[in-house]
Parts: sequence; C-alpha cells; structure tokens
Amino acid sequence: MRLAHVVLPGSSHPQLVVVTPRGAVAVAGLYDGAPHDLPQLIAGGDEARARVAAASADAPGIALEGLPFGPAVPAPPVVLAIGLNYAAHSSELGLKADTAPTVFVLWPNSLSAHEQTTTWPRTLSESVDYEAELGVIIGRPAKDVAEADALSHVWGYTVVNDITARDIQFSEAQWSRCKSFDGFTPTGPFIVTADEIPDPQDLHIWAVVDGQVVQDASTGQMIRPVSTLIAHLSRSATLLPGTLISTGSPGGAGYSRDPQIFLRDRSTVTVGIDGIGELTTHCRILG
Repeated sequence: MRLAHVVLPGSSHPQLVVVTPRGAVAVAGLYDGAPHDLPQLIAGGDEARARVAAASADAPGIALEGLPFGPAVPAPPVVLAIGLNYAAHSSELGLKADTAPTVFVLWPNSLSAHEQTTTWPRTLSESVDYEAELGVIIGRPAKDVAEADALSHVWGYTVVNDITARDIQFSEAQWSRCKSFDGFTPTGPFIVTADEIPDPQDLHIWAVVDGQVVQDASTGQMIRPVSTLIAHLSRSATLLPGTLISTGSPGGAGYSRDPQIFLRDRSTVTVGIDGIGELTTHCRILG
C-alpha cells in the first residue's frame, strides 16, 4: 500500500490518503473511526492497515496533480539520523566510519514536504549540500531487537533528503544543528508499506540537482543494513511507533565534487528511491 499526506480540496491541513491507480483516496472517509494520519494508522496495528487496504481497493480517488503534500511522517516521536553509513560518502568527506553507527537527532522544525521551498540566510551558510537517504518508519515498539527480527518492526519506508550546511558541520562536534535548519529534512512524498519492499538493501537511490545526476547508488552499499541499525538503536532505547530513521547517504555529495556543487538560490533538488518515489525540494537563499 502506498500512502501520503496531502491537502485535499476544501481542506486546509494535510490528511492521510491511499495512493491508488485511480488517484488519492482519503482514509478518514473510508469508514467510521478511520485514521486521519499515519500515526493513527500505525497505532491501529495490522487490523487497521488491512481494513484501510481493503476499503480503499475500489474506492474512487481524485487526481494528486496540484495537491500540496505534507511531510511523510507528521510529528514523529523522534527523527534519528545515521551518518557515514556508506563507505564512499565517509571517504569523500574525509571522515572515518566508526566501529558503531554515527547517530544524531534531527529537530522537528526541519521536517518539510515534497515540492516545498526551503529557505536559509546567506549569512548563515553558503555551503548547503544534499543527501539522498532511505527513511525507515517503525511500526511496533522495538527494544533489544535481534537483527533477524528487526525488519518485522518496520511499518514502511519513505524518501529523505538530509540537507546539510557543510561549513557548520565541520565547525561543530555535533551534527544536529547543521542538518536541522527549518525545512532541511524533506520527506516523502509517499510512504510505502514494508510488505511492498521485500529487501530494503536492494533499492536504487539517486539525486539530481538542477538537472545533473549527482548521486547514483544502491542501498545495498550501506555499511550497516537497516536490520543492523534497528537492532543497535533498540539496545539503548525503545524505538516507538512512528519513529523515523534516516539511514545515511551514498557518495556523490556536492562538498566533495570538483568543482563543488552546493544548493544555490533557486536550485531544485530531487532525490529518489525506486519503488518508493521522487522527492523534490526548491531552494531560496535569503540576503
């Protein structure tokens, strides 16, 4: 099942829809008590997911074209990001992949959506970079999970662009601020349920900036696969339903290219993962 949060005609707030070949089907209208957003659907467990899938199978939809999107996961309990999880990316940044995953938190104000415009002041950074990443959404509480069982705790997957102010990243020991400007974590446009992604380590992941392909890789190149990341994170804290994990970026960052490619005023960056979707962000630099 493929879902999204969109602003439907006559509404002012994004709501959960099932994306079908016939268009977007509002989940809230499928039956009495149906969920309005992804956290409510996840909270309903397998029964709610099956009921929504069945009820939307033949329901009429409306065209998605022109409808504004909301973030793929609204108000997650936490957004956990993994750094240096592809050898090519850690090498190009001149940073060593540690013996354990590099983990940091992204601030909630950074979440944005497909086709939205992200702005930042020129005085704060002129070295803003892109990072295509696979987003993992937790469905069941995960505590001390074994790697063999880790994927059973995944509800679904989405696309993340982990936008980064490189000059700030290399001037501070902690990476949360450089990646948490307002709008620096676009997600979506779609959430794909885990049953439609049989192997999260077999996905083509890529990024295009102003028409130029800048990242082109496979999630199979991760140093630590999704199952390992979930098992590791769950040892120290319970991963709550709705938690979003951004699993790291492959090589091709603008910082390391010759010449360097940074996001400019009026740049457009699209990151995509085959089988999940394409996420586009527009950029404006203030000042």
